[in-house]
Amino acid sequence: MTGPGTSEGTDLPEVARIARDLIRFDTSNYGGGRANGEREAAEYVGAYLEGLGLTPEYYEPIPRRTNVTARIPGRDRDRPALVLHGHLDVVPAIADDWTEDPFAGVIRDGMLWGRGAVDMKDMDAMILTSVADILRAGEQPQRDVIVTFFADEENGGVEGSALVVRDKPEWFAGATEAISEVGGFSVDVGDRRAYLLQVGEKALLWLRLVARGAAGHGSRFHPDNAVTRLAEAVTALGRTEWPVRLTDTTTQFLDTLAELSGTDRQDPDAVASSVGPASAFLKATLRTTTNPTALTAGYKHNVIPDRAEALIDVRVLPGTEDEALADIRRIVGPDIEIETVVRDVGLETRFSGDLVDAMVASLGRHDPGVPVIPYLMGAGTDNKALSRLGITGYGFAPLRLPAGLDFTGMFHGVDERVPIDALVFGQRVLTDLLRTS
Repeated sequence: MTGPGTSEGTDLPEVARIARDLIRFDTSNYGGGRANGEREAAEYVGAYLEGLGLTPEYYEPIPRRTNVTARIPGRDRDRPALVLHGHLDVVPAIADDWTEDPFAGVIRDGMLWGRGAVDMKDMDAMILTSVADILRAGEQPQRDVIVTFFADEENGGVEGSALVVRDKPEWFAGATEAISEVGGFSVDVGDRRAYLLQVGEKALLWLRLVARGAAGHGSRFHPDNAVTRLAEAVTALGRTEWPVRLTDTTTQFLDTLAELSGTDRQDPDAVASSVGPASAFLKATLRTTTNPTALTAGYKHNVIPDRAEALIDVRVLPGTEDEALADIRRIVGPDIEIETVVRDVGLETRFSGDLVDAMVASLGRHDPGVPVIPYLMGAGTDNKALSRLGITGYGFAPLRLPAGLDFTGMFHGVDERVPIDALVFGQRVLTDLLRTS
């Protein structure tokens, strides 16, 4: 495999070369403090920023968990600064499941393949090259722009953005707004294209369910079995059909989408289904989700263990965390212990204001006449950590995608890939935004 920073594919647009190079750093994050680390990727980013005449600053609170930032002075330094941020870690990938090596950064069929091509080394590259567009032209952004690349986002940011915000708040001095991932991309609405702009994200609850029983021989009559008890709880929770519950953002999302698609507004799931392959992603924004993701129990085939555990990824609408926890306790029953591994806030802001208007206008200049729809994301970003500093976050990684591409299905999925021309589009839109916002 060709290593990071090599000259292979120098005919590629710069944004694609940078994204490819970043993919070739295996920054897999397994969670719970077990990760390959972001140091080499952060040093690559820092070297790129230095090449633009900037002075990057690093923060590595935990060995190899490296964060990097730089500030670009704006034309009007009296205006509040804008944070443009990404994360350098990725979830793991099982290479045997992929068509291409997930860390080779292969270019095929006009697409860049690899872990991080969607989440979110594509956006990292767009940030870097958009800043480069401005500085190489001898220009300045409208206001100070703080570019920051975090570690550990895929573990809830507990060893990344949470520590940076706690220990290095001066990095973000004067900032009031931030832009990051999972928004600004296009979706299919029938035979039309529309863009989603993320103005909120659900709260995060990563839970561990623990069942206890009596240990014993696998051949015996044994009603006090921890594995059985856990399996019953996991099944009950995983099969719970949570009701639709709307917020201001999801109400506006459904109203706009129903008008565009001609779908009955009274059936929210039908409205979400009008968005082609993205429908499962968007249905999750309308309700609580409780997905089992891991099971641990036992150590030998003929030994009944006295403990069994399950990990549950819970995402709830902002402000409903305690209510959801009470419902979960009721569903799994009194014999199951519930441990909170990570808990983080939900966010929601208005689809209005100067920055929102600027993002919509930038998209409109590069894809005229295509509607932009606000939405509340079912997952989370490092905007959660920045919110503790009073910074309002948005998701705006602009990508004009081909019809039928299941882009949202590739987040944490197999054969993650992004069209090269979508990266070029995103770079141009972001550059436009920096010049005008």
